[in-house]
Amino acid sequence: MSAITTSLLLRELLPTLARLSLPQDHLGQVADYMLENDWFFLNFSMAACKATMDAAHGVLDSRLVTAMARNGVEVGVRVSGLGDQWFTAAAPAIKGIMFPPFSEADANPDMGDSTITETCGIGAFAMAAAPAMVQLVGGTVADAIGFTRTMREITITENKAYSIPSLDFAGTPTGIDVRAVVASGIHPKINTGIAHRQAGYGIVGAGIAEIPLECFHKALVAMGEKI
Repeated sequence: MSAITTSLLLRELLPTLARLSLPQDHLGQVADYMLENDWFFLNFSMAACKATMDAAHGVLDSRLVTAMARNGVEVGVRVSGLGDQWFTAAAPAIKGIMFPPFSEADANPDMGDSTITETCGIGAFAMAAAPAMVQLVGGTVADAIGFTRTMREITITENKAYSIPSLDFAGTPTGIDVRAVVASGIHPKINTGIAHRQAGYGIVGAGIAEIPLECFHKALVAMGEKI
């Protein structure tokens, strides 16, 4: 999906860039950089999702999850009605595909900031719209569709701005509800790269991570105590 959005961004930017007084070789370098980096748009999507979810934070007694993040040691979630407190658990292993010559022994526990996109209703929550992702993260097309359908069980609504043709144009599941996660026992799914245990190697695989239920149990207890 990131490759598609990067291509769409390039289509929007190139006409304007071409009209600027830039040396042709500079314009070519910009275009080449974007074309060679399928994940270029991810940075913009993360910023947009963060701004969107921050706008929903601080609502009295709201059970909406407004942030999820991982640092390779811990995973944490933040909830709209619970201020700036984070509810954490140990970072889980990632189930996925390792890039040769690396193996699971090289993989670091889950880390990264891109979970803000799943928090906002895209990423793994929208995998039914990009089933080819399973070639990168593992699984089947049925799995990709199943992830999106299952995530609807733990979210507050659907975002019709991101409709999915394979699901009769249903919107992506959006707005993780702490109570729904605990009641159902369903882990939020995350599309993610797998980092090497040692610095300097970068991404050595890709797969699906699950945010531990412990984070949501802790948040729900705190919400009960607050109310």
